[in-house]
Amino acid sequence: MAGAAAEAAWEAVIGLETHVQLGTDSKIFTSASTTFGDEPNTHIDPVVCGLPGTLPVLNQKVLEYAVKAGMALNLQIAEHSKFDRKQYFYPDLPKNYQISQFDEPIAEEGWIEVEVAEKGKDTYLKRIGIERLHMEEDAGKLVHAGSDRLAGSTHSLVDYNRAGVALAEIVSKPDLRTGREAAEYASEIRRIMRYLGVSDGNMQEGSLRCDVNISVRRGPDAPFGTKVEIKNMNSFSAIQRACEYEIQRQIKAYETGEPVVQETRLWDEGKQLTKSMRSKEGASDYRYFPDPDLGPIEVSVEQREAWRAQLPELPGAKRHRYADDLGLSIYDARVLTDERSMAEYFEAAVAAGADPKGVANWITGDIAAYVNANRLSLAELPLKPEQLAEMVGLIDDGTISGKIAKELLPELLVQGGSARATVESKGLGMISDPAAITAIVDELLAAHPEEVDAFRGGKSKLQGFFVGQLMKKTGGKADPKLANQILSTKLKG
Repeated sequence: MAGAAAEAAWEAVIGLETHVQLGTDSKIFTSASTTFGDEPNTHIDPVVCGLPGTLPVLNQKVLEYAVKAGMALNLQIAEHSKFDRKQYFYPDLPKNYQISQFDEPIAEEGWIEVEVAEKGKDTYLKRIGIERLHMEEDAGKLVHAGSDRLAGSTHSLVDYNRAGVALAEIVSKPDLRTGREAAEYASEIRRIMRYLGVSDGNMQEGSLRCDVNISVRRGPDAPFGTKVEIKNMNSFSAIQRACEYEIQRQIKAYETGEPVVQETRLWDEGKQLTKSMRSKEGASDYRYFPDPDLGPIEVSVEQREAWRAQLPELPGAKRHRYADDLGLSIYDARVLTDERSMAEYFEAAVAAGADPKGVANWITGDIAAYVNANRLSLAELPLKPEQLAEMVGLIDDGTISGKIAKELLPELLVQGGSARATVESKGLGMISDPAAITAIVDELLAAHPEEVDAFRGGKSKLQGFFVGQLMKKTGGKADPKLANQILSTKLKG
């Protein structure tokens, strides 16, 4: 029975095609603007429209960004590559072909490591292979009138503002096996691109778009099944849910004898299901040929190494360093490295002498909550990393308690300034004099003889009552550790 069960086990095979909009001010082959959200068809010119007599010229910043992205994904950068024309006919494509790269892309054969974390399951690391990264121009955008999608619309309009915007298409190997892995992979790609500064990765504006290719097979040694492409996912959670739905749809189809056809499907967020869109084209349908208007792309060794020297420390390397060198938990390292600005804020506070764990707790807790609630960036926060480090130092050296720090923090978040100066001006320093605390404890015990007798009669939890009374009497300023020690000694008689 065990052998039959293993034979019947299904496995998903998933690969992602991720389109990253490169954050250049002008388009890939022309000086037309890439500004998002302006009136339709205001950022077009004869080159974008492919009018007779126009010639495209490669934006050098696009090449730089593509090479840096390739390096960050551990890809091999080609010394020689070229552009090709990909022929297809659709209203959003003004020239009826797209300038892309086919058989000689700018970068090939790389990988990234992703950390797969899911509630109720063990977190694990997985290396995902990357087949290639190539440069291409984006198409325009169809706007369907009378409906939010093609079905049910009365007519469609085309906005060519996006046409010609520079894209880096990143194609993974079919190494992903679950929807969660697919979501984590896409999230890490976005994180890396944002660290590099080559893209803002804004999925709501289409700056990062993912197409999922997915099939199922009976076990890891079986041949691949029929591949289906899924589009129209605008969040990482949508990628996960779309994969999970499609896996079950395909398994059910195979088990009931229904065909699984190679096609493109759309994810319907409202109904939480995939729907057939069109049959999937193959490479031969696009009739690729080298673009005659664009010469070969050469990247010298010297130029390549100059760009490599400009790469920042990437999130994966930071996560390992925070855990291995600074002793942070995997969770803390993951949260702190999600955005480059947060990692830099954290590192600046640690460089100012603060304990890494103490700083991490404040940044990932109260500070992150305040920044998110007020829609601020950490660069705009009045509380500078050095000032946070000072506050953490005051807690560590016993000048203030964590409770006092929490009361102090809201003012520092709004006004910034020296934590030590604020503590001194408000008289918030912790009472650490044993004689002063002993005197207060003696007063409390004398005022509550019944509770003292009950404690000595076995009700040890009453020590918490006395701690609360002590903190109330001192305004929370008593050193908690010292107060507990003195109370414990006095209560035991």
